[in-house]
Amino acid sequence: MKKLVMICSAVLLSLGVFAQSNKEDVDIIQSVLGKQKKEIVAGFIKLEGAQADAFWKNYDAYETERKALGKKRIELLEKYASSYNSMDDAQMDGIIKEIQSLQEKTDKLIVKYYGIIKKGSGVKPAAQFYQLEGYLLSVIRASILDNIPFIGELDNK
Repeated sequence: MKKLVMICSAVLLSLGVFAQSNKEDVDIIQSVLGKQKKEIVAGFIKLEGAQADAFWKNYDAYETERKALGKKRIELLEKYASSYNSMDDAQMDGIIKEIQSLQEKTDKLIVKYYGIIKKGSGVKPAAQFYQLEGYLLSVIRASILDNIPFIGELDNK
């Protein structure tokens, strides 16, 4: 579990790097963190044979889709940061709607792959996947909220 906390910390510390990085840098960071995350998943979800083969095939497909959503999250954070001081009501509303949409897509992705993994590897590995991804997502969401100013918090009014 300590290793899990460490990877979450690394992901969260990297958020600041993401906001200032180009797309190639984001790809590299996601790749490195993805490998570390995969090691944690392998330590938590122990499977053998056909169950393992099915799990890792499905997990890799999940990670591909999750990383695409992660890039959108980074773009949204960049948008928020760059427009923070000049956001009007329409921009604020648009950003909130984008946040809602992204959260919904991410949550639906986890549910989708819970079902896929359950069919291929069984209920227990699927439940472990669901629990672990939910935990990581919660930690990341909380860290993002802890590290960005609330709308209006930095107003000089």
